[in-house]
Amino acid sequence: MIYRFIVLSDEVEDFVREISIDADSTFLQLNDAILDSVGYSHDQMTSIFVTNENWEKKAEFTLMDMGSDFDDDSYVMSESVLRDQNFDKGQRLLFEYDNISGRVFFLELKEIVLGKNLDKPECTYSEGDAPAQLMDIDDFDSKVVKGGAAKTDDFIDDAFAGGEEGFNDDELDDESFSYGDFSEEM
Repeated sequence: MIYRFIVLSDEVEDFVREISIDADSTFLQLNDAILDSVGYSHDQMTSIFVTNENWEKKAEFTLMDMGSDFDDDSYVMSESVLRDQNFDKGQRLLFEYDNISGRVFFLELKEIVLGKNLDKPECTYSEGDAPAQLMDIDDFDSKVVKGGAAKTDDFIDDAFAGGEEGFNDDELDDESFSYGDFSEEM
């Protein structure tokens, strides 16, 4: 079984990646495929969060055991297989690639391809440039508002809940979301 994830950014409007990965792959392999698809180095701490449909975090997958008090909801990427999460089409994930400033990519499971397998994950569609991997201190200061909350909450509300300038759920539907000329079948 193959999972096809759409990867979006709240920082770059025309940024889209599609990652195809075997369901028997680990979260570490998904982590590495995302990093490779955007040209980021692998020397930073990252996390993948399984979320509900409102982007509320349910479980965290980290590069190493962080000794969290929330052991039931925190797992090590290399020891965790995607298939074990019983994902359905539409499952949402957050990929935190800059832990200092809390910057993330938004992932949605676009398609589940049954009866096929992949030896290794691959980026099957790429559009736009990724944001810089690390934010400099001046950019960080401008993104943080009073009380320490990052402005990315506005993106979640606007972009995925039908806001005027972002994405809405209908744009991710097969009929209305286009990958340009990409039409390769698995």
